[in-house]
Amino acid sequence: MNDIHVFPHRAMATHFQVRIAGEDKTYAGQAAQAVFALVDELESQLSRFRVGSEIAQIARLAPGESLRVSEPVFACLQLAKKMEQATRGAFSATAAALRSQPAPPLWKLDHYTMQCEGGRVELDLGAIGKGFTLDRAAELLREWSCPAFLLVAGGSSVLAGDPPAGTPGWSCGLGEDDSACRYWLANASLSGSGLAVKGRHILDPRTGQPAPRLNRTWALCDSAAESDALSTACMVLAEPEITEVLATDKSWLVFLQENENARPLGNRALPIRI
Repeated sequence: MNDIHVFPHRAMATHFQVRIAGEDKTYAGQAAQAVFALVDELESQLSRFRVGSEIAQIARLAPGESLRVSEPVFACLQLAKKMEQATRGAFSATAAALRSQPAPPLWKLDHYTMQCEGGRVELDLGAIGKGFTLDRAAELLREWSCPAFLLVAGGSSVLAGDPPAGTPGWSCGLGEDDSACRYWLANASLSGSGLAVKGRHILDPRTGQPAPRLNRTWALCDSAAESDALSTACMVLAEPEITEVLATDKSWLVFLQENENARPLGNRALPIRI
């Protein structure tokens, strides 16, 4: 009963994984399949690469036009707005739009309606959509009475629930599985952003220029949507700016990684290092 059951799934151009501890394997498998069905549904709504998705429909709005959106899309965009404000514009779901237009698009959310107020609202939720999906998946696993879980979206986003019995948490590293920086994670999310895989793909929404930081950043937060967005923002923020942003939320912790070592910033207590 204390075994950890692992279930893989391909979605959102990455590898998802559900690890469930302390449950019957058959039941854990059923819960994992429910999670993967949810992941696929959210991808169909949030992906800009799906022609019929709400995000793709939003991109076709002309100024003055609006679109009624579903609850998940509305909730994810609300979080994106919140993180844009919290990071002083260093994170933006419309940063990619600056590749095709000279100024950021103007948009407004109100009562499940997206209003285009100026420009073309090209949304790229890659830096928050996976985290949002992990948060919703965690809610679903708790509804299935599977509180001891680890959710993985590629090597850059993990969300831990309760620890497996007899352990202080789930073993998570800053980087690859053989990373020297490993921590026990419980009821928290860890996300990383960097340039090694996709090159200089992260734009500073405030300038439209590629992220200046050449290392990697990690963010530890209560929610995966927050950690995904915060780690992306920290790729374009100067260190004094990161310190100012972290001062507004004591539940956030950032790691700046120049080499094998990672330097923490923030007031949140460090997780237990392995």
